[in-house]
Amino acid sequence: MNEPGNTMKQTVKSPQQLRLEAETKISRASLNLVQPQAGENLLLELIHELSVHQIELELQNEELRRTHAELKKSRDRYVDFYDFAPFAYLTLDQEGLISEINLAGAALLGLERSKLTRRSFSSFVATQNMEQWLRHFQSVLHSGSRLNCELKLKKIDGTSFPAQLDCLSLHKENNEPVVRLAFSDIGKHQ
Repeated sequence: MNEPGNTMKQTVKSPQQLRLEAETKISRASLNLVQPQAGENLLLELIHELSVHQIELELQNEELRRTHAELKKSRDRYVDFYDFAPFAYLTLDQEGLISEINLAGAALLGLERSKLTRRSFSSFVATQNMEQWLRHFQSVLHSGSRLNCELKLKKIDGTSFPAQLDCLSLHKENNEPVVRLAFSDIGKHQ
């Protein structure tokens, strides 16, 4: 008959026995692992690959920054050219609303540029020329051709002037048509 104390002593292992068993299990498991020398080589390869990748990313970032600076300079040059041109330029969306206008255009219409965006260009066309303008706008919008016309435009203060309009239909990135319009006061030239 086994005494309860003896059974307990047989199931409890000494720290030395536990260590020996753990080392045996590790040695069996390490057969499936990479050998230390191979592990060091793999680690060095990974460090090298990460370093190369980091340098590539830094070079790409530098190139992106340079390209961004060039694009900004080009955009600023375009904005200066557009805004300070001596002729009036504007862009109309397919509904005839002003989406962009330069300073000369705003001055000719007699209103601040910020108050002209999203405003209908038709509101600046003299009543007697409204039908002509609407036909012209639709022709330009749907033909894709460059067309021009002469009609009277009215300023915000109610005064009017004879104008030459040169219009061209284009498509934006999302394929929406827009009309680029250059106009001038031809009464000053007569």
